[in-house]
Amino acid sequence: MQLNRGISNAKTRAPENEAAVVEAVRAIIDDVRSNGESAVRKYAQKFDGFSSGALLASPEEIKTAVEETCEDTIRILKRAAGQITEYHANQVEKSWFYHKEGNVVMGQLVRPLRRVALYVPGGTASYPSTVLMNAIPAKLAGVKEVAVFTPAGAGGEVAAPILAAAACCGIDKVYKIGGAQAIAAAAYGAGCIPKFDKIVGPGNIYVTAAKRLVSGDVDIDMAAGPSEVLIVADDSANPVYIAADMMSQAEHDRLSRAILITTSERIIEETEQELERQAAGLERADIIRESIAANGCAILAGSLSEAFALANEIAPEHLEILTRDPLGKLPMVENAGSIFLGEYTPEPLGDYMSGTNHVLPTGGAARYRSPLGVYDFIKRSAYSCYSKEALACFKDDVMRFAKLEGLDAHANSIQVRFDESR
Repeated sequence: MQLNRGISNAKTRAPENEAAVVEAVRAIIDDVRSNGESAVRKYAQKFDGFSSGALLASPEEIKTAVEETCEDTIRILKRAAGQITEYHANQVEKSWFYHKEGNVVMGQLVRPLRRVALYVPGGTASYPSTVLMNAIPAKLAGVKEVAVFTPAGAGGEVAAPILAAAACCGIDKVYKIGGAQAIAAAAYGAGCIPKFDKIVGPGNIYVTAAKRLVSGDVDIDMAAGPSEVLIVADDSANPVYIAADMMSQAEHDRLSRAILITTSERIIEETEQELERQAAGLERADIIRESIAANGCAILAGSLSEAFALANEIAPEHLEILTRDPLGKLPMVENAGSIFLGEYTPEPLGDYMSGTNHVLPTGGAARYRSPLGVYDFIKRSAYSCYSKEALACFKDDVMRFAKLEGLDAHANSIQVRFDESR
């Protein structure tokens, strides 16, 4: 399997039909805002074949799904949940304050969001890992109401692993709607569905467009694009592992990007051979080949410094470092969503079980965004408390500052507190 050479295929490209998608999604959002639950049901029927019955999964449905899920799957869900909880517990923030001279108190209140909607894709596959990765940080932050939104089948059925994962996280509200209509309902409310403060979770191009359009009326985690992995390798790396890890992302869809930056021409050649050999035994080989042909590439770097400079420019969602002393190379990384160090830390470990979050910035957004975490489900309020004596130490400078900006009512707010004639 031939890899494209050079950096051109490493750059993000917008979908060609993006404008048409945005207009279609805007119409759905406007309809849901105007017509509420009836519009939601209309689109559920149109896109999923489901329109009758309750939009909210019953406690009995969730209980049955847990009972019907095999014991080994429940064990895996609980083990993954434990790993995710252990890692994210370190992100929990606390309110703080301090005293200053003059009887002054300064501080910050940390409060959880009240209500969070978690979107989980449906269709031909179910993604219980998405439930865990989004719900656990929200619960650790103290969010009281976390609800899952996911498409239902024509008969109103929701994939049992999704319901089981929700139960594992203590979520008892699962709405049987997906697509742009679910995002609109969560953002603005629709019948039995209340307004939410934040919407998180991945989705297709229509869901992503909807999240962008409602952002501002409601908070969102990020507008994620196609999955991507970038591997930095020196001549000590194993091409068998490199090829396997590139394909683990390429199999997502034809827009996924798999990039190899290496200091060794031999590594590129042997990786190409391994891609062909290993793909032959995989169920999604056709998707892998199309993805690699369209978006995969190999870049020969003159040094590891050059390799990491390119990696930082690309700012990948997933960065694997397959070099000698990979931990020692960590200081060379500036921009990456999640970093996987060494040949026994493949990216799929992070997708499911290591404990780090797999909701990550894509398309170069790792230059300014972070993985999803507990900090995404809290808000901070600053506070201060000054005595009259403490304010007196600052009053003249505050008034001068206000007048410098032409805001004399600001200055007056200070002055009246020291006007003895009042």
